[in-house]
Amino acid sequence: MTDGRIPMRTRFAPSPTGPLHFGSVRTALFAWLAARSSGGSCILRIEDTDQERYLEDSEALIMETLLWLGLTWDEGPEVGGPHGPYIQSQRTDVYRQHADVLMERGAAYWCTCSPERLAEMREQQRAARRPTRYDRRCLGRQDEVREERAAGMAAVLRQLIAPGRTTWDDVVRGEISFDNADIDDQVLLKSDGFPTYHLAVVVDDHLMEITHVIRSDEWIPSTPKHLGLYDAFEWTPPRFAHVPPVLGEDRQKLSKRRGARNVLEYGELGYLAPAVVNAMALLGWSSGTEEEVFTPADLVERFSLERVNDSAAVFDPKRLDSLNGQHIRRLPVEELVELLEFWLPGTSKETRRKLVPLLQERMVTMRDATELAAPLLGDAPWDDDVVFPPRKVDKDTAIALLDAGCAEVERGALEDVTAMRERLTAMLEERGVKARDGFRVLYIAILGRAQGVPVFDAMAFIGSEVSVQRLRAARARLEL
Repeated sequence: MTDGRIPMRTRFAPSPTGPLHFGSVRTALFAWLAARSSGGSCILRIEDTDQERYLEDSEALIMETLLWLGLTWDEGPEVGGPHGPYIQSQRTDVYRQHADVLMERGAAYWCTCSPERLAEMREQQRAARRPTRYDRRCLGRQDEVREERAAGMAAVLRQLIAPGRTTWDDVVRGEISFDNADIDDQVLLKSDGFPTYHLAVVVDDHLMEITHVIRSDEWIPSTPKHLGLYDAFEWTPPRFAHVPPVLGEDRQKLSKRRGARNVLEYGELGYLAPAVVNAMALLGWSSGTEEEVFTPADLVERFSLERVNDSAAVFDPKRLDSLNGQHIRRLPVEELVELLEFWLPGTSKETRRKLVPLLQERMVTMRDATELAAPLLGDAPWDDDVVFPPRKVDKDTAIALLDAGCAEVERGALEDVTAMRERLTAMLEERGVKARDGFRVLYIAILGRAQGVPVFDAMAFIGSEVSVQRLRAARARLEL
């Protein structure tokens, strides 16, 4: 839904350093929603210039994660597009060409300071309680640096930060301003010839015509460096939207280093992709209403960057559970029948269709179907910790209920389980036992545990013969 808005070109640019967690994909979702809601395009770009942290197969995991969530990209790996290649390690010549432009314009300089010299410099700065930043030793000795490089000495290219202040209007946070005197001369090209993030991201965002850079607020301190590069190249910068971090329950930022769960694991645990997308969207964005349950299409219809707040969002697993259960309950029957095939292997479509009314209202995740349906599809061994007869029900009442249940089933009462329930409820009340307590006897007898799918519906599903067998087996236990 564009509503006359200018189409945005956004990008998600992950580093292939491992699987994606909830926080990083939330940022991807915001970029995707911004593009889709404005009728624009979303680009996937792999930023693999940090070869030391590169993990093989990470690119495939990134794409698998996005595709599972339905976050398709318009340009990028395996899709192509007019601005490729979309993997940074395949674009190194582009970055070197632009580094040369910066040198020609006096916006960058070469530095041959050794790691040992830089470590000593920083230690002296810390001892003097000064900010640790490069002291520009090499800026005034570029002729010597040129000779050192010609002799084979390792060198890096540094950005020359201009004097003054850098100010921009952030879509999420409003005006942000930095004194350039507080900004370090950032390395742009490493000694191995690979660009750093700072050079590559600016060059790529410009060449790929990105209009809105949506990224974590941890990049706010780097934005003045990036805007300085835009100025040096004489390019118009994109709009920046720095979104808040996602915290765990411990109020620490979600990260791979702290063991944040791989997003694909949620699918393996039985969470629906639309529910995960729903939960992610609510981490920092608000619809402005009391509604919480949204399909991806709903989110595209309602999303705007202006409704993203600047406060850290806390990921609550219980909220995800609640949303997932609600998404399951909203599924059309036939769609749920298809999804259940994975969780109930070996069952026919007709069997799963009969199970849906018993399962759908009681599932939090799809994996719950396996446990809930187990006593209906096979044997029903009792839980090891089951108490029988259950508390608040004496032995004589339990025996009487089991006998009455057998009699009801044998005379065909499963044809009308509502009437059967009412008659057994009356019998329990005559004995001074609440139906809620007394029916735990039937749950244990039929399902092997004190809760599960509605027990009378369960009996109707497994049939008269199996129901009577289980009721009699339970009675026999009471006589031991």
